[in-house]
Amino acid sequence: MKTHHQMFMTNPTSSTTEQEAIIDEIIATSLQAQQKTGPDLRQIHSKSHGLLWGEFIIEPNLPEELRVGLFKTSQTYPAWIRFSSGGSPQKRGKFHSDSQPDVRGIAIKVMNVDGQKVLDDEEKTQDFILNNYPTFLTKDVRDYADLSRAGSGELTPERMQELAYAFAILQKIGSQKVGNPLLIQYWSMAPFKFGVSETVATLGASRIVKLSVKSQQPEQPPETLPESENYLREAMVKYLTEENREASFDFFIQFYVDDQKTPIEDHVHEWQEADSPFIKVATVRIPSQKFDFEERKRLDEGILFSPWHTLLEHEPVGSVNLSRKRLYSELAKYRREQIAQRSREPKPYVEVED
Repeated sequence: MKTHHQMFMTNPTSSTTEQEAIIDEIIATSLQAQQKTGPDLRQIHSKSHGLLWGEFIIEPNLPEELRVGLFKTSQTYPAWIRFSSGGSPQKRGKFHSDSQPDVRGIAIKVMNVDGQKVLDDEEKTQDFILNNYPTFLTKDVRDYADLSRAGSGELTPERMQELAYAFAILQKIGSQKVGNPLLIQYWSMAPFKFGVSETVATLGASRIVKLSVKSQQPEQPPETLPESENYLREAMVKYLTEENREASFDFFIQFYVDDQKTPIEDHVHEWQEADSPFIKVATVRIPSQKFDFEERKRLDEGILFSPWHTLLEHEPVGSVNLSRKRLYSELAKYRREQIAQRSREPKPYVEVED
């Protein structure tokens, strides 16, 4: 088994300096794109299908070894839950149609959470970010950086061939038909600690987990998708508001087993349920509600989700999560500065492409 130190190296195949340089490159490219498509808009998961209020309910009577961090005591926390599509904006105020292939995401912000946090920008929150595919797009951060450049003609044919596996994953994600974001399953893609450092150091990598959120009312994938550009939001409005129904998800963890079955740094290797069963530790409950109004949309646009808004016991692990730490915070910081600047001293109309 790997040592505690080896477990949390950013990537066994490249130095920390190289990793930082790659992350710098990703951030620079993302900021450049954000400047074009809307400095005060999200660059990642920009299209929201709804920001909903709900509850994060810790399972009663969890065994002692699962009473860790957020899951220490059986209680109900308030939460904000955001459903989104992964792509960037086409241009300011214009998002891709829901009928186009894209990853679908859920972000959960659990509120009123006491304990020591990894970051200090939010005092009492615990965030979880998941997508509707079990693995990440690429094996490592280098491939991820190059994948975003693939359409620009900068990469050699040899490099494009090396990234063929990532294009295949993108195709698989795009082929999934989602009728209603409230009725599917999501995965964290990347791993997290499940316990404080001392616990992890003592018990080794077995205290590393991946997360999954699965609807208690799963839908059959639709054969054909609606033609409306915003059918995912419309499906949620119909379900929660017009039909007055509530949505509930089971929140699962999956434990690390070994480097072959459940690798930490090979981010495209799916952790199979047969090797590491899902264990339910909480329920996400979303009551029937109205959410499709301007004040909620403004809150949605200002709120920041990050896997690094977390208790120490659930700290993200691995090179992909490390890259997300800086990427999410720097893009959000830039976005919030732009919103504040626009409010404080707006530019002349001709300079703002609205």
